[in-house]
Amino acid sequence: MTLTALTPAIAALLAGLIILVWSADRFVLGAAATARFMGISPLVIGLTIVSLGTSAPEMFVSTMAALDGAGGLAVGNAIGSNIANIALVLGVTALVAAIPIQKKLIKKEIPLLLLVTIIAGLVLADLKLDLFDAVILIVALVVAVYLLFQQSSDSGEAIIDEDEQAEIDAMPAKKAIFWLVVGLVALLVSSKMLVWGATSIAQAFGISDLVIGLTIVAIGTSLPELAASVSSALKGHHDIAIGNIIGSNIFNLLAVLPIPGLIAPLMIEGAVIERDYMTMLGLTIGLVVIIGLSFRRGVIPRFTGIILLAAYVAYMGLLYTQSV
Repeated sequence: MTLTALTPAIAALLAGLIILVWSADRFVLGAAATARFMGISPLVIGLTIVSLGTSAPEMFVSTMAALDGAGGLAVGNAIGSNIANIALVLGVTALVAAIPIQKKLIKKEIPLLLLVTIIAGLVLADLKLDLFDAVILIVALVVAVYLLFQQSSDSGEAIIDEDEQAEIDAMPAKKAIFWLVVGLVALLVSSKMLVWGATSIAQAFGISDLVIGLTIVAIGTSLPELAASVSSALKGHHDIAIGNIIGSNIFNLLAVLPIPGLIAPLMIEGAVIERDYMTMLGLTIGLVVIIGLSFRRGVIPRFTGIILLAAYVAYMGLLYTQSV
């Protein structure tokens, strides 16, 4: 197929990614502001709407992919986004500035992320993703949100970035509902565009929708985390930067990965476990080691960013060699 024939698919993919990133931000702000007018506490909003909202692009893309029969793309999107978040997003963020380590990362977020990653691996070990598997992950999601809520409530820590909280507080009710509706519609439309463009390109080049989900779609849906983390690092809010990444990875596995199992159960390629899941698990364990070794120093050093980015390039190279 010629490049000219693929132009509509490429245009849909690029436009879908751009609109997806923009609409996810609008949707989360509108939903959070609307919840505030309904009397919901900032802590609950931060732990549910805002935290879950970081995975909104992945959730909508995976839903559309599952509905279109591209379950491999949905699974690749969830796992690929986690790989991109640790190796690409955290790698770039670490290069921007050394990232301070808070004790709560060791006590709460990191152990929870590692546990969730192991649970996801056990669910996928039989190379299928069905309704039973989806229920297990959703139950784990409810437990994870409860644990995060309980510990955050006890510590009194802020969940939402100060600038983001200010924007939520300043948004009038009508504007909040407007952005909630517009953001939701734009998410649906852009997700459909992205999935159609990605699957069309995959079919044209004989690439599996899994690989497209692990690469182009995963990187695209991780752009909000990249933008938020780099922005937070530049503002000096480094703890929020790493918190965004860890929180997003937890929600990707517990809220995004179950979607194909709920909509259209599927069999999974062996490479998902042998290559992709093991890469994700290795990077997660690597993150634990990095934080452990850097804990006394108090910061994750910048050279760590080079190591993480090199790991991501190596993974992309592995995908390329196995796909051609």
